[in-house]
Amino acid sequence: MGSDNAPLVELEGAKLALKELPDLQLLLVGKPEIIQEAWDSHHDSTLSDFAERVELIPAPEVIGMHEPPAEAVKKKRNSSIALCMALHKQGKAQAVVSAGNTGAVMAFALTTLSAIPGVHRPTLAVLFPRIKGSTLVLDVGANVDTKPSNLLQFAMMGATAASFLFRKANPTVGLLNIGQEDTKGNELTLAAYHLLKESGLNFVGNIEGNDILTGKVDVVVCDGFVGNVLLKYGEGLAEILRGLLIDYFESESKYRLRRWFSRPVLEEFISRMDYQEHGGALMLGVQGNVVVAHGRSTPQAIKNAIRTAYHAVKDKISQHITQTFTTKEPSE
Repeated sequence: MGSDNAPLVELEGAKLALKELPDLQLLLVGKPEIIQEAWDSHHDSTLSDFAERVELIPAPEVIGMHEPPAEAVKKKRNSSIALCMALHKQGKAQAVVSAGNTGAVMAFALTTLSAIPGVHRPTLAVLFPRIKGSTLVLDVGANVDTKPSNLLQFAMMGATAASFLFRKANPTVGLLNIGQEDTKGNELTLAAYHLLKESGLNFVGNIEGNDILTGKVDVVVCDGFVGNVLLKYGEGLAEILRGLLIDYFESESKYRLRRWFSRPVLEEFISRMDYQEHGGALMLGVQGNVVVAHGRSTPQAIKNAIRTAYHAVKDKISQHITQTFTTKEPSE
């Protein structure tokens, strides 16, 4: 019930995910009458072929995008987000995917699933495309105001997740800053630099924004304010590039035929920059598997968010982060 075009987008995304992941089973949580109407009115998007792998769970309430999370936790215990978290807590679902109110998703995840012992603040991590592969960037919006110790914990969680996402034993970690020198930055990054340097992580130092694209490090750490601006910029860039590509191929030119032959290559390049391919933001630091998708998600974006949750379950990322905080003593 969460995306801007719910629930049809979720239904379409669910169908794509079920096609791609043969052992996937889905619980669709929301208002049955609205979901059924969307299902019936768009026959091409029906999930009938996957009926044995899909179950509809009624949720009478919906949390709006602008509702304060604290109020939603108190007053909307029968909302789709609340019931999703309850199903996860009860073991009836192994992961939760939502394109709804991010703050509400965070709030219900914390109150229902609770944070991993030792984790001060959960974080949202997103895979950013780079020249080859991806870079894990966190935090991208869960924590606007942070302490140096929070950035250290984000790095610990990010490095643990990246070791499984990238199948890499000792992923590199960089601190996003305005320069590479250890004297650059504000009070937050200066203090965080020293914590990271002494952390035992594979910390390579400060990195700048362009280093995310070149793949200088596997994990980039920043506060949620900076990370969210970075994420939104990347999303907007992909949309603009796609629009420019359409204009380019529709314009008149004597090289029109040559451009049409090059179109698949250009489209593949732009698709790598598209937010739809991010697979949503993976919430790290809670005792469970939660993925937050964008409110403007397309079916493709929903499918990839489900895929992200699927692999988080398969790789047991939450359990590995729990182990990381059991064996280490994070800085207070």
